[in-house]
Amino acid sequence: MRPPARRLVRSFFAVTLVGLLSLLGTGVAHAALPPAQLQAVTDDYLYSRSLAEFSSIRAQQPYADQLDWSSDACSWSPDQPIGYDFTSSCHRHDFGYRNYKLQSRFTEENRLRIDNNFRDDMYSVCGSSSTCRGVANIYYAAVRQFGGSSTSTAEALTRANAIEKAELLVARSAAE
Repeated sequence: MRPPARRLVRSFFAVTLVGLLSLLGTGVAHAALPPAQLQAVTDDYLYSRSLAEFSSIRAQQPYADQLDWSSDACSWSPDQPIGYDFTSSCHRHDFGYRNYKLQSRFTEENRLRIDNNFRDDMYSVCGSSSTCRGVANIYYAAVRQFGGSSTSTAEALTRANAIEKAELLVARSAAE
């Protein structure tokens, strides 16, 4: 009688161990958020977090089944005009546009708020460089002019000829 009892106990422990390991191996999953809470999380990531914090959160992509983390950065326009890296600014701008559209909140008022946040993010990268802020202003003007009809930050920058305008500004600044 002992061998069958041992086998039964061993089988029970093996099944329990496999079950525990499979649960631990799946990682931490986020429960689906109700719409109001999802909007609050989106706003927190957009407006309450520093650009560095947003980048760290973006690397983890929480609520990936409910939030659109995709981005083409500044794509056709330089991500690092004159040595200042606007990539994270473009990532957050795309995050704002894409998720506000998904959440049916993409109004002109909210688009302005997202665009202003984009400008502020770029300014935070620029520090006190007036040339960098000038390029940031060109990028900002591009998304203000074309952002509502574009699918991404990069498309708005391209449609506004932001690359050429930024190059011209940099050339003028260098000549001074």
